[in-house]
Amino acid sequence: MSWNEKSLLSTAPKVAVVGRPNVGKSTLFNILTDSRKSVVKDRAGVTRDIIVEPCEIWGRHFDLIDTGGITEAHDTFSQMIREQVIEFLKAVDYLIVVADGRAGMIPEDREMIRIAKSTGKPFVLVVNKIDKQHEDEMLKAEFYEFGVDVIGASFEQRRGIADLLEWIHARIPEEQAQLKEGITIAIVGKPNVGKSSTVNELLGQKRMLVSEIAGTTVDSVHTPFVYNDKKYILVDTAGLRKNSKREDDIEIIAAYKSAESIRRANIVLLMVDSTTGPTEQDAKIMQTILEDHKGVIIVANKTDLAKEIPEFRKRFKEQIEKVFHFFVDVPVVFTSAKTGHGFEDLLEKIEWVSEKLTTRITTSDLNDFFFETIRKAPAPVWGFTNVKFYYLTQTFQQPPAFIAFANHPDGVTNSYRRFLIKNMKERFDLQGIPIRIFVMKSGGNE
Repeated sequence: MSWNEKSLLSTAPKVAVVGRPNVGKSTLFNILTDSRKSVVKDRAGVTRDIIVEPCEIWGRHFDLIDTGGITEAHDTFSQMIREQVIEFLKAVDYLIVVADGRAGMIPEDREMIRIAKSTGKPFVLVVNKIDKQHEDEMLKAEFYEFGVDVIGASFEQRRGIADLLEWIHARIPEEQAQLKEGITIAIVGKPNVGKSSTVNELLGQKRMLVSEIAGTTVDSVHTPFVYNDKKYILVDTAGLRKNSKREDDIEIIAAYKSAESIRRANIVLLMVDSTTGPTEQDAKIMQTILEDHKGVIIVANKTDLAKEIPEFRKRFKEQIEKVFHFFVDVPVVFTSAKTGHGFEDLLEKIEWVSEKLTTRITTSDLNDFFFETIRKAPAPVWGFTNVKFYYLTQTFQQPPAFIAFANHPDGVTNSYRRFLIKNMKERFDLQGIPIRIFVMKSGGNE
């Protein structure tokens, strides 16, 4: 069985919110999920990816999906979005088609309703931006010609939401398999290194826009999957640029969402272009990951291009040691999102890291190791006094973290901590895991 056959998406019913740009799809998504996962901004085409979020309405569970706006415009993104959404609708169970009551029926709405009908899926037409109650029937009138359920609404005023909830609740089965928990994996990196292509390859379906234009992904996009009977949630994020290049407000929003995704993740995949190797910007991203105390894997993508470079893997690893000198044993996996090469290795490494993150070491084993190790090097000195250690214990944090109790914590230098960490990784097979050792004042006798 291939890695792709072992990766399964959530089996919960899928309800997709569709419509032309700027009619309120993302606002509705945020209301129904009680979140701000979709970017809401008064600009057509802001939502470019398909966002999936587990949702519950009165005991009925389903996946709510916010899609990129379908439009007849001929710019690159609009054409990509339209093709992507039409393909994706084949895999959903119910549709919510959103239109703009103020604008009235326009050709793009007719095309969207035609597409919805062609899927054969149950759907409801929600006419948004009807801000005055007495205008409800008048502004809905022209939409009745399609012979489908029509709900008048004002998302900003929360009007019509209850009617929509009832429509969804009446159609979602009472009991469905749930996939709401698991290890969260965030994919980060500079723009155009292959993050969205990697997500598509891992999930085996075209969910994310893949373009040569840097910055295609604006949102952080969550998708649950299963590998080897373990639950994971995959998060693709916008490319992280240097602050000086974040001139556009959409990029500022995207950078915030990327940082938020790192904070909420258990494991972070730092994507790097293997043809160029890691850069100073990658080092800054890595520092952010480590400051948030996350497990991390370097994914060296585009190996199909890099193999033309002599000994590129050896060169890449040498660059890793130089650029990430503060974390030289970081795990590295070589992949090609274009060919699928290396994805079995990547999933196995994700599984390995997720297991190591939950490592628990008994206090007795810790202290046997600790007192053997501190004899290997001269004790740190604080003033004219040797630092004396009393015992070591593990905290409940992930990745594993430990507290050493000593008479003079300030005397324990960073170099001595690195010495302890290096030996601990070797003893307990924690290479590649960013473990930490805190030192606290002990009340023991000096």
